[in-house]
Amino acid sequence: MSPSAKWHRSKEGLTKHFELFVMKKETGNAYTELNDPMRQRQVFEDQAKAKAAGDDEAMFMDGNDSPGAWLPPTAGWSMGIDRITMFLTDSSNVKEVLLFPAMKPEDKETVATTDKPESTTVGASV
Repeated sequence: MSPSAKWHRSKEGLTKHFELFVMKKETGNAYTELNDPMRQRQVFEDQAKAKAAGDDEAMFMDGNDSPGAWLPPTAGWSMGIDRITMFLTDSSNVKEVLLFPAMKPEDKETVATTDKPESTTVGASV
């Protein structure tokens, strides 16, 4: 679920959120912003618990203020340059087109293979 998206009025567990896919790739993200401060605080508390339990994608809320307390009804749509580049270069993963690849997290498989010691051959000539 999208923690910043407004919940559906009558369908439990459903949010007003959609993603645009082109040729099996996510290219856009859109939702109606959650602006109920009570629900927003509950969502962020749930996200904090998920983050503490190890969920890397959980959002973090800093401070004691709920943005929903001052937010008017809002909706938006975004399409990042990374998604456009991914589409134009026929990349299957957004990590392949990140602008600053040194800042992206390393894959666990890559780390596991690079941590292994390399074999060394010792030779002698007579």
